Amino acid sequence: MQGTTLQQYARERAEELTAAALEHPFGPDWEVYKVRGKVFMLLTGITGEPIVILKSLPDEARALRGSHEEITPGYHMNKQHWITLSPGGSIDKQFVDDLVTESYLLVVEKNLPKDDQPVDPDTFGQDRP
Repeated sequence: MQGTTLQQYARERAEELTAAALEHPFGPDWEVYKVRGKVFMLLTGITGEPIVILKSLPDEARALRGSHEEITPGYHMNKQHWITLSPGGSIDKQFVDDLVTESYLLVVEKNLPKDDQPVDPDTFGQDRP
C-alpha cells in the first residue's frame, strides 16, 4: 500500500467515527484526530514517508510489531501504547479500518468517563454488516 493511500484510508475511517474531530495543534504537518478532546490517531509525513500513528494495547502492539514489518513503535509517542503504520505490502484497507477503529474505541473506553463516551465500546459495530 502506498503512503498516501494508507493515510487516506485512515482519514476516511476516522471521519466515519462518532464525535471524531480533526485538529492541527502541532502545525500543518500533523493531522491529529481526537474523540472528545482525546487523541486516537495522528497522521504526518515529516519522517519522509506518510505514516499513521495509533493507540494500541501493549500486548497487541507487541504482537502487531512482531507480525508486520510495516508496524513499528509509535513515532514520538509512548512506545508501549502507540504504533506507527508505514506504507507496505501486508497492510490493506480493512486492516487500516480495523486498527483505526480499535484505537478510537480504546481511547473512548479507557480515557473518557462513561457520560462522555459517544459510543458504547462494548457494543460498537455489532450492527455493522
